[in-house]
Amino acid sequence: MKQLIAATALGLVSGLVQAQATPVGLWKTIDDETKTEKALVRITELGGGMLSGRIEKLLAADAKPDAKCDKCADDRKDKPLVGLEIIRNVAKDGEAWGGGTILDSAKGKIYKVRITPIEAGKKLEVRGYMGAPMFGRTQTWIRVE
Repeated sequence: MKQLIAATALGLVSGLVQAQATPVGLWKTIDDETKTEKALVRITELGGGMLSGRIEKLLAADAKPDAKCDKCADDRKDKPLVGLEIIRNVAKDGEAWGGGTILDSAKGKIYKVRITPIEAGKKLEVRGYMGAPMFGRTQTWIRVE
């Protein structure tokens, strides 16, 4: 009986760890160059397993609450940063998520993206790149919820 209880508990714990090893949730973005907190981004699952990420709150001390994406060149041009979709068309790809894009709203540039949960889903490695993943930058985001 003790073995059955222990096996059930272990199964529940491993299920919770796997459930957290997903990019879905609220993340605090950390700038890889300045190491400062920039924003809260909520990643949600759309139909068909596709993921999307939107800026929920700006955290930088100098951030203007009504800031717009004035450097964007696509449909996000002059849209408010809060609520702006910065991650598009990302799908599961093995242990990571990829195939989509991420917007650097400060520069108005769009990059391919690869997202990998680490530390049992407590952190997220977000790699933006052009061409191949080796030609890019990685930020580590921290799960808020």
